[in-house]
Amino acid sequence: MTVHLFAYQNYFVILSLPPMYILSASGIATVPSALRLFSRNAMSILGGNRGEEVSDFQNGQHTLTLIRTELGRTIEMHHDVATPRPYSRQYNIAGTKGYASKYPMPLLALKGESLSSNPIPDQNLVAHSWLPKGVQEAMMQEYKHPIHQELEEVAKEIGGHGGMDFIMDYRLIYCLRHGLPLDMDVYDMAEWSATSPLSAISLEHNSAPVEVPDFTRGYWNIKEGYRHAFVE
Repeated sequence: MTVHLFAYQNYFVILSLPPMYILSASGIATVPSALRLFSRNAMSILGGNRGEEVSDFQNGQHTLTLIRTELGRTIEMHHDVATPRPYSRQYNIAGTKGYASKYPMPLLALKGESLSSNPIPDQNLVAHSWLPKGVQEAMMQEYKHPIHQELEEVAKEIGGHGGMDFIMDYRLIYCLRHGLPLDMDVYDMAEWSATSPLSAISLEHNSAPVEVPDFTRGYWNIKEGYRHAFVE
């Protein structure tokens, strides 16, 4: 599966994921060619001589980190702020019976047997083709998460990465006000934040895998699945 590092609050992606314990991270980076070109114009702003090129960048132009989890999942994380390309948050997830892509538009590809009933009996659904638009819209409506049902329209109106920022802030305040477990706890924060410095260590050692500490001290799997906390 492929997920953006700090986009865990995109519920379309993470609803069905079990608890994860990250075992290792390994990074690989490209030559920072675009960064060097940018530095020629930026040096005058930073106090240097215009046209002077910075060559000693500590990160590559495009960094790819492969993350391996205890349960055998693989997370592919990209970081690129210099390559000319259309904006994309690259939310994709692949499972045993289907594939989902969130950005720039939501798309689903599912095997027919993964559905409770075939919404178009005269067609054989296969995971190698996107679902027809009408079928996908019906499925998205049927399985819409309660948080989306409550906040989707106001989140779109307020905005912030398509409303995602609003939902993140709302959920944080909601849980704190009601004394509920947060959607992302301190162990998640430590684990995900650690991938950045550990990727740097991996790059310094020829992209070797680097072990990720178990910040929970062995208690990472005491939860059975993931559920958002609500006031009953």
